[in-house]
Amino acid sequence: MKKIVYCTPSLYIPGGVERVLTTKANYLAEVAGYDVTIVLTDGKGKAPYYPLSPKVHIVQLDIRFEELWHLSFLQKIPVYLKKQCAYRKKLTATLMELRPDITVSLLRREINFITSIKDGSKKIGEIHINRAHYRNFEKGNSNFIKSFFANFWQKQLLAQLKKLDRFVVLTQTDKDSWKELENTIVIPNPIAHFPSKTSFLENKQVISVGRYAHEKGFDMLIECWKLVHEKHPDWILKIYGIDNVKFLQPIIVKNELEHTIIPMESTPRIYDAYQESSIYVCSSRFEGFGMTLVESMSCGLPCVSFDCPHGPRNIITDGKNGYLVEPKNIEALAERICQLIENEELRKEMGKDARKRAEDFTEEKIMRQWVDLFENIS
Repeated sequence: MKKIVYCTPSLYIPGGVERVLTTKANYLAEVAGYDVTIVLTDGKGKAPYYPLSPKVHIVQLDIRFEELWHLSFLQKIPVYLKKQCAYRKKLTATLMELRPDITVSLLRREINFITSIKDGSKKIGEIHINRAHYRNFEKGNSNFIKSFFANFWQKQLLAQLKKLDRFVVLTQTDKDSWKELENTIVIPNPIAHFPSKTSFLENKQVISVGRYAHEKGFDMLIECWKLVHEKHPDWILKIYGIDNVKFLQPIIVKNELEHTIIPMESTPRIYDAYQESSIYVCSSRFEGFGMTLVESMSCGLPCVSFDCPHGPRNIITDGKNGYLVEPKNIEALAERICQLIENEELRKEMGKDARKRAEDFTEEKIMRQWVDLFENIS
């Protein structure tokens, strides 16, 4: 029985990384028969948001990196260094005790030292966002100190990634961006559930899913929906995600769209929401992959998305199972949404193709690639 250890901050947040890690850990423990442990640094006493197999072990190191969130950049430095030192010491002791065959870093703070821990395990890194937007310290910021740390950290990161036994990215386009590395492979994210039920695509409802964050582009989506609403006032848009009600509601009210745009909090029953909708929209400025695209497609929804780096173009075939439009082109996004609203036959045809495409990302197909990696890594 192979021992696998994953290192990640926490599991209580209803985010994409947490959902994918839970899916993978459950499969490896329940189906592949591996001994799986997840090592956490934060969220002590908080239960995992997504159901975790009782066969998956949890080790809580209680470093509390979350305390850094409320500090200024300069205040963070001494606190971070102290916590990082404690993390290195505790993780080293944990791995030396567990003696795993493979240790997987989700490229959080342990990536700075994990390859130096001599516990005998193979070290794998996996990244859930594209290179251009991975910890870029607000690229373009004129702050000299931030720029210094950004340049220093990037050089350190590349040095650490080269030491990994494998570095796993989500898309071929992102792999192409890591030209300095020779240990990179592509494994997309799996969907945890392939539903037997699909949407009838007849409800006058469009859906988008994602936490409230600048990169999700909900500001552009609201502008886009103004244009859609002018032509189709009987259709509504629901936006699901963390903090969406709190932060999106005032923007929606300001634009007098409260009767046509409904912000919703995250829900563990998101597939029900997909199946109640007829079109999925992705307004992101950038994506690591686009998990919600695949999930919605598995429910038979055609998708309209900005062709942002790097995920959507690796999932959607433009004109077949959805539409890709020029990034940040709000008018083009609205036009394609309206096209699907106005043509039910086209909507349903694309929905069928979308579901077929989603089959490429089922848990069984993707996890076979992970098992193959774990079994043959040398």
